[in-house]
Amino acid sequence: MGEILDLFAGVSPEGAWTVTQVTRRARAVVEAGLAPLWVRGEVSGFKAWQSGHWYFGLRDRTAQLRCVMFQKDNRRLPAPPADGMQVFVFARPTLWEEKGEFRLTVLDLLSTEAGGLWQVAFEKAKAALTKDGLLDPARKRRLPRYPRRIAVVTSPDGAALRDIIAVTTRRWPVAELLVVPTRVQGDGAEGEIRGALALVTRLQGLDLVIIGRGGGSREDLWTFNHERVARAVAALPVPVISAVGHETDVTLCDLVADLRAPTPSAAAEAATPDAAEVLVDLDHLGARLARGLAARSSRVAERLDRGFDRLTGVLERRLERHRQALAGLAGRLDALSPLRILERGYALARDEQGRVLKRVAQFTPALPFRLRVTDGTVAARVTES
Repeated sequence: MGEILDLFAGVSPEGAWTVTQVTRRARAVVEAGLAPLWVRGEVSGFKAWQSGHWYFGLRDRTAQLRCVMFQKDNRRLPAPPADGMQVFVFARPTLWEEKGEFRLTVLDLLSTEAGGLWQVAFEKAKAALTKDGLLDPARKRRLPRYPRRIAVVTSPDGAALRDIIAVTTRRWPVAELLVVPTRVQGDGAEGEIRGALALVTRLQGLDLVIIGRGGGSREDLWTFNHERVARAVAALPVPVISAVGHETDVTLCDLVADLRAPTPSAAAEAATPDAAEVLVDLDHLGARLARGLAARSSRVAERLDRGFDRLTGVLERRLERHRQALAGLAGRLDALSPLRILERGYALARDEQGRVLKRVAQFTPALPFRLRVTDGTVAARVTES
């Protein structure tokens, strides 16, 4: 015979169970009998509420489960899952008493693709930046050789800032470091970093920007993988060095920056020249400059000497031509000179005022005059007319 069903075995002392009592009892049974577990399935019907909670279904070919992931748990994830995405969820089975619905309270969520949901969000943002040309190597700017003002965007309490200050002070003490403080992880860090970068764009006389932080987990570094932060880095008007995490960590900020440094210390080294090496280079440059000036001075002196010799020759030839011309003119003048006439026996009479006496009528009786002969002057007087 079949088992006899006792119609009164499940009756409560009041005669019947209420719906609330049943759902509450069912919830207790489910939560006591099923520990938190990993479940794999496909996301469907995803909705993000204003409260920050996520509601979605998780299904396979034959069944479906309702899921909720509260804001305190999902805020650690880089991005919400998309409908159709295959995921792993770590969840606590329970029963939603208000609707009498079995569901999973999700505590963690990972994509089944390589790298999980973090990698999915990273590749999505990277694709958007690539589309806009922000990852193009051609847009990378050269770092200034001798920076004078360097802005450092990082946490004021982190080891990264101490490392940057120590290296810069040792290598290039003339540089002025302007620290722009910001949180580098946790809630609100994304907005603070973007605000700090906006402040950097208003600073005058900047030569370079270093942005970064020390090492940490992928979750800790995720702030620097936000697309809006990467775009803010790319928009800075001066060259940028990104130094986020350790050598094996690569973020979107690293990819859009003009130079990626494996550590904050390496960023400071890349940003600054070694003062000792600069002094050696200056000494060598001074010596080369002195040698160059000496050689050039010697060549100039030789050119001047040759030019002087040529000028001297030209002047001598010109003077000789002038001497010859003057000699010819002197000969002609000498031939016309009155003295030449006097040498032939002629004399020249002048009165006391120096007037030349050329006519007989000018020689009045007793007129004193002077007679110019070839070798001098003779005093004379007219005795008769």
